[in-house]
Amino acid sequence: MQLYPAIDLRGGNCVRLHQGDYAQETVYGSDPAAMARHWIDLGATWLHVVDLDGARAGKPEQLETVAKIVAAAGKVPVQLGGGLREEAHLKQALEVGVSRVILGTRALRDAAWAGEITRKYPGQVVLGLDAREGKVAAQGWLETDSLTVAEVLERARAWPLAAIVFTDIGRDGTLKGCNVEATAEVARLARVEVIASGGIGTLEDILAVARAGLPGCIVGRALYDGRVQLKEALEAVSRLG
Repeated sequence: MQLYPAIDLRGGNCVRLHQGDYAQETVYGSDPAAMARHWIDLGATWLHVVDLDGARAGKPEQLETVAKIVAAAGKVPVQLGGGLREEAHLKQALEVGVSRVILGTRALRDAAWAGEITRKYPGQVVLGLDAREGKVAAQGWLETDSLTVAEVLERARAWPLAAIVFTDIGRDGTLKGCNVEATAEVARLARVEVIASGGIGTLEDILAVARAGLPGCIVGRALYDGRVQLKEALEAVSRLG
């Protein structure tokens, strides 16, 4: 299983939000590129970056910072989400060197566009599927749509996605454990790999995701608070095979 350290960007800083609430922000550092290097030095082989300002604004706001993260990451690939709602936004992100772009709001609300974009950029687009009590959330988690997770997955079956990142917003930033059951159900319905996100608080939470057969897990606050040691977690997951 792949572990993705999360680097959430707001105002040029590394931050974490509690349950997607912009009013409940904790700042963990003012140099995201140095943070990227730190996780890579500990063994990270992927980085998960979110432009929180972009998610709120509906357009990329942190590409200069993202470019610095990509440069610091070297050969380690970076996936980026947040505010990527036009093809021009995807191009800008890919041009600064990210390996995969994560589409959320626009893909959820415009299935025809999402299908066209994923076919144009096969294997480079990840669907960000964020849910609150079974309903899909959009617009930087500020709005909840009427669509259910199952309905979105049905629409996405024909899209040549690289992966799906599934986040239970109710767990995000809480350190109460990932919603493994819901994520496993998404994986059962999806045709591509599903990356678990939201709520990881302990090494045991990570191992629960691995034991469920899920191929990836995003870890944020638990790493920054020191509740999970990345090197130890990578070794533990490796032992599971």
